[in-house]
Amino acid sequence: MTGPLAGMLVIDLSRALAGPQAAMMLGDLGARVIKVESPAGDDTRSWGPPFVHADDGTVESTYFLSCNRNKESIVLDLKRDEDARVLTRLVQRADVLLENYRPGTLRRLGFGTDRLMRLNSRLVVLSISGFGHDGPEGGRAGYDQIAQGEAGLMSLTGPAPDQPQKAGVPIGDLLAGMNGAFGVLAALRERDRTGRGQVVRTSLLASVVAAHAFQGTRWTVAGEIGRAQGNHHPSIAPYGLFRCAGGSVQIACGNDAMWGRLRTAFGIEADEERFATNAGRVAHRDSLIELLESVFARYETDDLLARLAGTGIPAGRVRSLDEVYAWEQTHSQHLLLDVEHQSLGKITLPGSPLRTFTVDAAGLETETTRDSGSPPPVLDADAGAIRDWLDAPLPISGISPSRQSAVRTPCIDVQER
Repeated sequence: MTGPLAGMLVIDLSRALAGPQAAMMLGDLGARVIKVESPAGDDTRSWGPPFVHADDGTVESTYFLSCNRNKESIVLDLKRDEDARVLTRLVQRADVLLENYRPGTLRRLGFGTDRLMRLNSRLVVLSISGFGHDGPEGGRAGYDQIAQGEAGLMSLTGPAPDQPQKAGVPIGDLLAGMNGAFGVLAALRERDRTGRGQVVRTSLLASVVAAHAFQGTRWTVAGEIGRAQGNHHPSIAPYGLFRCAGGSVQIACGNDAMWGRLRTAFGIEADEERFATNAGRVAHRDSLIELLESVFARYETDDLLARLAGTGIPAGRVRSLDEVYAWEQTHSQHLLLDVEHQSLGKITLPGSPLRTFTVDAAGLETETTRDSGSPPPVLDADAGAIRDWLDAPLPISGISPSRQSAVRTPCIDVQER
């Protein structure tokens, strides 16, 4: 295993998307990730269509495949003492444990944070919830679209204020996973200094609210409530989707100098009193859109994009997903990962968004990104190997210092169950 987290052991008790996303990001960075599933498997194994039918008769969900690369799978029923003891032994060797049960559930299963820390004082625990672990609604179950609505994102998305729209991907889950992974890395760094682990908590609610960006301060500071207004920016103009002869293009004029170049390049005679400043262009956005679309109507999409590029105006097309995955730039950034799946054979997955490099004194870069990936596991695929690994003697000299004390610790409190 390569990558900056090589040698780290992550126990992934989570299911659906937020927790699995966080664990997958840690796996992408080189950690060994053991996914602990219930006998029924992760919920997303049944989320579809689309499903892919393998030659051996098994059926795989493309949803599950999207968020579980670089993991191993073992089935444990934590209500059974024997399986609870297996998890206990995994916890003692782990660096990180992730869970996204409803608050209080893991404690009822016998693995509250107090017991986890007794088992392994160096453990970093990531807990992701829907609406937070405390507060008047801390116990609510959270699914992405519910969180998008409750956290205000849907009120900002869509063609008009009376047509709220969810994002096209489960952005609340994805953000919570990203924030969770970020928190885990910070806690591991803190452990380097103190020698002790800690609990990291985030939620779908917190992650969406934290992503409000300028829409948040638009209300908290200026007292203005943002509303959905389609494909044009509420604070910058021109910035959005514009129709042209062959379809549409997106442009972004982030300052007055860009606007000046756009005017010059296309011979636009604009009302300086209204359009000279960004604030004026925002105030008269509808007139500005009408003006630009009347000019762009003379150009096919490719010709318009070429002219905008030559002028130095940031611009782009709206691609379908098949176009994105066929795009040479996507391939150049290593955003596709070919793996050999146990039942499906060779499949292609979206890859990690991160690449890492070392730079020598002469400025020569050497890529250190994890050099291979493993496919999402079939249910319980690695149970035998994991149990054998737990049973095998593990010399203290052969493991990282972060886990030496944990490995030496006997399972002294299994009787608590």
